[in-house]
Amino acid sequence: MLVRDRFDGQIAGVGSTSGVRAVVGHWPVSPFGAFADVMVEDAAGHRVLLAPSLEVAEYVAATYAFDEVVVAPVVVGVDERGWQVRAGEELVLAIGVGGTTVLGRLLRLVPRRLATSRQWASLVDPVARVVLRGVRTRGAALEGRREWYAATDLRAVTHLSGSWRGRDLGGLAPVDPPCRFGFSSTPRRPAVTSVVTTVERSGG
Repeated sequence: MLVRDRFDGQIAGVGSTSGVRAVVGHWPVSPFGAFADVMVEDAAGHRVLLAPSLEVAEYVAATYAFDEVVVAPVVVGVDERGWQVRAGEELVLAIGVGGTTVLGRLLRLVPRRLATSRQWASLVDPVARVVLRGVRTRGAALEGRREWYAATDLRAVTHLSGSWRGRDLGGLAPVDPPCRFGFSSTPRRPAVTSVVTTVERSGG
């Protein structure tokens, strides 16, 4: 039997001049209730998942690839200045968020019911591959799972500060090279994407 899990929220993808790239997921609606998690890849390519519970950690680690998994409180505050992120003692981020991008305005024109469907995500995948380097909207995950990313808005990230494991991250930089957690990365230009993610997996 196939089960489809739906996650409705936002993803912030940022790079830093230190070489650390981070993908912060802020999920008000999910099978686990409201939660946040962070995926970090450092300059050496070491991939770390920061998850707020063992249940979330096991689910995410069964879907994406990591070299290390850390269970720790993950808190995301969102206000007019942007995002404030803290993941245990490992990561602190302040992410400035600007206005909607040109692509974001185009995404907003698509009716939400259509924009958040798996069919739409499949249809726009060939376009996303060309327009946004490293980005896919559908693909195969680990353990035979399949995923669809349906974006509804895209806002530019304007600045970044913080630290990773006690070391200053430096300033904002492109997400380059693309992150290697799964079949898709976030856009090269740091951004906050409003997205509905569907994960199809074996259930029972």
